[in-house]
Amino acid sequence: MIPRYQTIAVIVLLVASVVMGVVLWQLRERAHLRLLAGEDSAPTRAPQVAPAEQATLLVASDAENNLLFEVQSLPLPKDPGTRARAVLGRLMDLYAAPGAAHPIQGGAASIAQVFLLPATDAKEPQHADTQLAVVNLTGAFVATHPSGIETENLTVLSICATLHSNLPQITQVRFLVDGQPRATLAGHADLTRTYLTADAIPTEGVHP
Repeated sequence: MIPRYQTIAVIVLLVASVVMGVVLWQLRERAHLRLLAGEDSAPTRAPQVAPAEQATLLVASDAENNLLFEVQSLPLPKDPGTRARAVLGRLMDLYAAPGAAHPIQGGAASIAQVFLLPATDAKEPQHADTQLAVVNLTGAFVATHPSGIETENLTVLSICATLHSNLPQITQVRFLVDGQPRATLAGHADLTRTYLTADAIPTEGVHP
């Protein structure tokens, strides 16, 4: 004869097994539903890539102490601020490439953001659509930039001229470093002033 306590233990084990089976089944169903919900919420189309367009870069040349026109094909978003950052990123990539005519470290990551605001002198109706570009450089880029009045000025002017060549509405440029004002780029080029893009376009140089 089976002792009473053993009978109770078997019954308890059977009940526990049934309960565990029900819990596991419910967990499985919930996981399956979450999986289906994730599949339903997944994008049905691949994200769109900006089409390639021609961009005119004003590339600094240390040997000639001038800016040279260079046309490149690259994806350009429609949003003006993102577009400005894209063209400046390509310009910085050229400077970071081996054998660059104006060697600077950092590449496209040197441009943290580009903000577009109404130009500070856009008080007249005919100038209301002109813009001020605020270029936020990274601290790492500034820390490694070669010091010298000519090389620093070439960097600043190439940024201003490249912005205006691709977004003509940009007539003014100011600079920040890691989101903060800074006196100079690497000891010489003034970053506290507002640059006029019209003054940055070279009167001579190699045009496309």
